[in-house]
Amino acid sequence: VAKKRSALTELQRLIREGRLEKRYLTLLVGAIPAKPFTVDAPLLKSTLQGGERMVRVDPEGKASVSHFRLIERAGAHSYAEVRIDTGRTHQIRVHAASTGHPVAGDEKYGDKDANKALKAVGLKRMFLHAASLRFALKDGEQPYVLNAPLPEDLRRLLDRLGE
Repeated sequence: VAKKRSALTELQRLIREGRLEKRYLTLLVGAIPAKPFTVDAPLLKSTLQGGERMVRVDPEGKASVSHFRLIERAGAHSYAEVRIDTGRTHQIRVHAASTGHPVAGDEKYGDKDANKALKAVGLKRMFLHAASLRFALKDGEQPYVLNAPLPEDLRRLLDRLGE
């Protein structure tokens, strides 16, 4: 995003201060509550013997906050928006799984049976999309909103599930 060093350092400062809003779109397995909810659960990173990184909710971990909001039901699943206050490794995936509603297509923290069923109707990858970034440079004088529309393959899956 940053083309100049000064913009990069300002963006890094905004991230540290929690002044960069990140919004994601995801398909969660099962029916989440209709009312928005927050997961405030510390996350701890570990590395398995094979070198694979795993993250889990753990009181010894770093503070992590994710806000979930149902957009619509998609068959037996939930199409949702997630805003994160922190940006920890695998944060949304681990927080979603900790609620019993993992991200669709997530092979690491997800539901194998649900993933298999979703694959049969066309899901070829994890359904987690970075939809927008909102921030302001120059002490709030220069606002930016960067949007990325939902990719067509994920849109088609939602349409199929809604039929």
